[in-house]
Amino acid sequence: MAAFDYVAADAGGRTVRGTLTAADEAAARALLARRRLAALEITPSRGAVRNGTPGRSRTEAASGKAGRLGARTLALVTRQLATLVTVSPVEEALRAIALQADRPAVRAVLEGVHGGVLEGRRLSDAMALQGQAFPPLYRAMVSAGETSGALAPILERLADGLERDEAVRGKVITALVYPAVLAVVALGVVIALMTFVVPRVVEQFESMNQTLPLLTRLVIGLSDGLRAWGWLAALLLAAAVAGGVAALRNPALRLQADTVLLRLPLVGRLTRDLHGAKMARTLSTMIAAGLPVLEGLTITARTVSNRRLRQATQTMAEAVREGGGLSAAMRRADVFPPILVTMTASGEASGRLEPMMERAADYLEREFSTFTAVMLSLIEPAIIVVMGGVVAVIILSILLPILQINTLAMG
Repeated sequence: MAAFDYVAADAGGRTVRGTLTAADEAAARALLARRRLAALEITPSRGAVRNGTPGRSRTEAASGKAGRLGARTLALVTRQLATLVTVSPVEEALRAIALQADRPAVRAVLEGVHGGVLEGRRLSDAMALQGQAFPPLYRAMVSAGETSGALAPILERLADGLERDEAVRGKVITALVYPAVLAVVALGVVIALMTFVVPRVVEQFESMNQTLPLLTRLVIGLSDGLRAWGWLAALLLAAAVAGGVAALRNPALRLQADTVLLRLPLVGRLTRDLHGAKMARTLSTMIAAGLPVLEGLTITARTVSNRRLRQATQTMAEAVREGGGLSAAMRRADVFPPILVTMTASGEASGRLEPMMERAADYLEREFSTFTAVMLSLIEPAIIVVMGGVVAVIILSILLPILQINTLAMG
């Protein structure tokens, strides 16, 4: 097979450019005719020769070289594609989106997908040729939409989900910015007090030959230790962090750490709810597209970062493959929110699994958003109280000797 660049006219008289693979020029013209394109010019693809592999199209030669699209960019592209495919063919929708892309990297990815579709590939297959640009779960859902003939509704669901995730991520980041800045500033103030202010005050107290209060002696000891061994403590902390990251690369240790994480009171609940909502949303979309639950579980398991939840999802997939029920497998895993297990069992019993999974995902996402908002709203006052207490202790340790001296002078 050889690669050809072509210029053709579509049914509306518009000029279309692209690349396709065919046995020869005559086969290329026949392929364009089947696509209802009138060939104006067909030449051997220079792009394929430049990439050093004659016979490969530019789309194939670029496969694996594209980076992953950002979450916001992917959400925007999906929304645009979901809107345009309802009024125009996929290849025209992709061309329009690529033309208005601002970033060269995004434009290159979209042009690659557009070229793949023009060559006769399915949209999901053309996306797969772009390496890490589109996540596996995303491509699987697009494939499900193409198979079931419901590409537009699937893209709408994908866009809704991506925009929802981006909104939650934006809220969390926005809510964390101020507490993080406050914590850094407060920590800097404490370090400045301990390393610069306290030692100067101590010099004045040492010349008075008086026994200092216990609190003052403790703060002076901490100040001396920070000045003498602060660098060593920083090095040990960095080494501990690096050692922890290296240890988590061990699958057994990572599984144990993720299991402990799920048992934590707050973080564990948030992690379970977020994964449960994502899995329920994915399964609901898969079922709506006419694909089996097993495929949805298998794909979802590969995208879970928490190893304990990934193991539980894989175990559920094995149980379903052997003929077991989804809710029973969830219950045995014992890591999913009880509301998800209950609603899944209800959906299986009533034959309405898809809407029940959708409702479960909505409920868990609302719970996650509410719980996260409450927790983040408590971080700021907690930081203020803790840091205010530390500064108060330091100031009190300085004032106590002064009060003691005044009392002795008045007595």
